[in-house]
Parts: sequence; structure tokens; C-alpha cells
Amino acid sequence: MEHSDCEPAPDDWEYAAQRALAALGEQFETRTGRDRMLLVGCLRQGLAMARDFRLDLGWLTEAAWAYVSDSVWEPLAPPARSDTDGTMTTAADALVELLATLARRQHEHRSITASRLTAVAGTGLLPAELHEMALYYLAKAQRDLGDSAASRHGMQLVADGNGRLAPAARRGLAHLARLVGGFPTAYNVAQTLGWEGRRHRVEGDILWPHGDMDRAAPAYATARDQAEQHGIAGERATSQAQRAFALAFTDPTTAADELHLAQQLLTGLDLRATTLATRIAALVADAGSTGDLTGRAHALRTDIDSSGLTAAQAALELALCFHHAVLGSHDEVTSTILRLRNLTRSGDYAYYTAIAHFMANRTLDAPSPARWTDGEAATRERWRTLVTARQRHLHHAP
Repeated sequence: MEHSDCEPAPDDWEYAAQRALAALGEQFETRTGRDRMLLVGCLRQGLAMARDFRLDLGWLTEAAWAYVSDSVWEPLAPPARSDTDGTMTTAADALVELLATLARRQHEHRSITASRLTAVAGTGLLPAELHEMALYYLAKAQRDLGDSAASRHGMQLVADGNGRLAPAARRGLAHLARLVGGFPTAYNVAQTLGWEGRRHRVEGDILWPHGDMDRAAPAYATARDQAEQHGIAGERATSQAQRAFALAFTDPTTAADELHLAQQLLTGLDLRATTLATRIAALVADAGSTGDLTGRAHALRTDIDSSGLTAAQAALELALCFHHAVLGSHDEVTSTILRLRNLTRSGDYAYYTAIAHFMANRTLDAPSPARWTDGEAATRERWRTLVTARQRHLHHAP
């Protein structure tokens, strides 16, 4: 079929697309600071052109890294093509699916995320550095789902590759050590991470399970301030939410202000795990009150179950145990411990059951799986002190 003078030939369309893609690249490269709106606009249009006309990625690779750099996750996927079955056949197809999956994971069960990232990584279509991105976020999803063995394998691959995500992968390995109670190992890794590996947030994550909120809260504050200095909005909100969580155990009044700040920092961001963390922190801050914490927890449990975030499930039960321990509700503490045991049968977060016993001043049925940094007795004392301090606070409250 011949083309008329006024109907462009296929090669003309491709040439026009290449020029348009190059013009978008110039806009991306000349953006000032972290102009998120311009970045997302350029990426959305550029991905569509590269996918539809099977063009090289070019500047889209760097734009993809800019997109993931501050964990904001605005919707990004261009409209689906009506003339394909969704099969990934080019690097642009794979990159569209990768970035769209990372954005959608804030609204989908992590098992869906893991399945989609497995498919992306399995195509072999992405250049090495973007393939690393797929592997890293797949490992994160596997950790969220409780598949620590697969997560550890993926994180180690990325760490050994020494690419852009190597510091994040080393942080992931520290988290995995913490999950099984290997706190000394996790702490030693944290000291090697620096800002890129989010050292201070990792330290906070190690300190609070020890009941050491007086050190955890400042660690999270430092992490938040560093994130602000580097212009990383998602990390800033996450660190602030964790700070509010730690302070919720020690000072409900201060925690309310810190939660308010966390909610402000979350405005305009799409961070599901962090939002759930603020809701759990609010329950901890209200522990021991006569309000309907059980009803709030039930609603929150439903939202957490739909996310597939194992860590949030366990943290919610721990928050409830703190509430029941403050009230001295023996049967409710027992029920919560049973739920924690069921949630942590894999070994991840199994030390939460030990913390629950410490809160309620109970003897452990079996040795704790955790290797506490300063011993079990000190950890037990700190957690029990948090409970008795809340009891005194409520007794003297007007």
C-alpha cells in the first residue's frame, strides 16, 4: 500500500517520535532541582513514545532513576495500547511495566507486586542497571511477604553488583538480619551504611525493639533531617513516622505533635507502609485509654491484610499487646501473644512474642530467638518500664 503525500510513512512517524522524545529529554535534563511534576510528565510521555515506536531508552534510564530516588510514586503508566496483548518485547515495554508496578504497589497486595516484578526481571530486556532496579524491588516485596530467603538472595545479588542500589541492598540485608533477631549483626552492618544506606533509620529500627526509645527517636530525627537536606521527601516522611512510633510508647503528648508532622510530610505522597505506620503509632499513643482501640485495630487489620505487609501485621499486634499490658488485661495479652506466634511462625519477627512477654512481665515459655545487643534482662526491663510508666501517666491524668 502506497502512502499519499499527506499521510506520513511509518519511517516518518518514527523519525517524528525520535525528535519528540529528544525534545522531552532536553526538558528533563534542564529541569531545576527536583521538579517532580515536570519529571513525571516527561517520563509518562517519553515512555509512551519509546514503547509505541520501539525506540532506545536513552535519557529515560536516568529519568527512571530520578523517579525512584525519593519514593513518591505518582501514577506513571501511559495508556495501554489496544493493538497488543501486553507482552513485553522491548526494553521500553519492560521499563513501563517496572515503573508502573512500583507505583501500583502502594495500592495492591505485595504478592501482585512480586509477580509483576518477577515477570519484568525474567524478560532480560532491561539494561543491567535497570534490571538491578527490578531485582532490588522484587527483593523488597519478597521481604514484605515474609519470603526472607528469596529476599536475602536478591539483596545479596544487588549488593555484590556495587551499582546504584548497592547501599540500599546492604540496608536490606541489615533489615533481614534484624527480622530474625540478629541485632548485633544488623547494628554492625548499619555502621557501614552512611547516608545512602540510611544508617540512622536502620539504627532506629534496631533500637526500638530493645525498648530503647530514648535513642531510637533521636536516630529517626537525624534520618529525617538528613533526608530533608537531600530533598528526599519519601524518606523524610518515613523517618518522621518511625520517630512518632517510637515516641508513642514514651510520651503520648509529644507523639501527637510528631504524628501531626508525619501526616503533614505525607501530604501529596503515596506511601502505604508509612501511612499504616502512623496509624499504628496513633494506637500506641492511646494505649491504656478507654476509647475503642479494639475497633480501630480491627479496621486497621483489614487494611493491613489487603496490603500483604507482614511487618505491619506484627507491629499492630505488638501495639495491641502494649495496650492490654497497660490495662493489665491478662486474657487479652494471652490472645495477642497467640496471634503474634501465628504471624511469626516463619521466624521473622518471632522476637515480638518475647517483647510481648516483657511488656506483661511474663516468663518466656522458651528462650528468645533474638540476640539482644545488651542482653535480654536489659531489654525486658526497658519494655516493662514503658508499661508501668504509661500506667502512672494514666493514673495521674486529669
